[in-house]
Amino acid sequence: MSILFSGDFHANALDELKFITKKTLINKYKKIEYDEINYHVILGDAGFLWPGNEKGDQYNYKALANRPFPVLCVMGNHEPILGMSDVPEVDIGIGEKVLQIQDKPFVAYLKRGSIYKIENHRFLVLGGALSIDKEFRRSNISWWQREYWDETEKANLFLLLEKHKKFDYILSHTGPGRINRIIYNVIRAGLTPKFFDEVAALNEKIDEKITCKQWFCGHWHMDKYYYDETLKRGYQYLYEKTALLKDSEIIVL
Repeated sequence: MSILFSGDFHANALDELKFITKKTLINKYKKIEYDEINYHVILGDAGFLWPGNEKGDQYNYKALANRPFPVLCVMGNHEPILGMSDVPEVDIGIGEKVLQIQDKPFVAYLKRGSIYKIENHRFLVLGGALSIDKEFRRSNISWWQREYWDETEKANLFLLLEKHKKFDYILSHTGPGRINRIIYNVIRAGLTPKFFDEVAALNEKIDEKITCKQWFCGHWHMDKYYYDETLKRGYQYLYEKTALLKDSEIIVL
């Protein structure tokens, strides 16, 4: 059995559905591998429940329902769910509860700052990032304030990391700040505003405290991979490509 990972979905606003349809995935991985997918993880900015996009959501749900596996979403920054308090929490047997938003297909959000065990892999789930396009959007949207972690969330996370430091994989939206800078080939002195991201800085602190095999993230609308020889771990950024984790093998196509 395997887990599929993909990058930002944005409720298909930029035609991202074409990267994860049944036909696309079978063409990429062949039917035998497709049939073994048990979960699909979207690495933030899934964009479900966007106000006024109810018809779009239903179109997306119908397309995703053609595939026989549930969708689990990492919290991004463009996530209306961050401003909602009435989303039901359900236990699907992967550790912490998830925030369910749809039944058929099953679509839910993973809680940031939580540990999940999926297909015998131990995941630390993070999330959030800086939105650099706020000025182009309505100023009264309530979830912007929660794209960054609040002080209680951060304190609880570091308490968790005092007891739990070893993970198989990390799931986040943006990557650690230093890796973001490496893949963009920028130096600190030349940073543009989009690199001043408190969540990326938080991820960098987490990166120093834990051990893992690989870090998965999205946010940057690119497909990049970086391997840190010192820490002996990889950092996989996804957007148009997807990654399939089967046992300990990762196939990116």
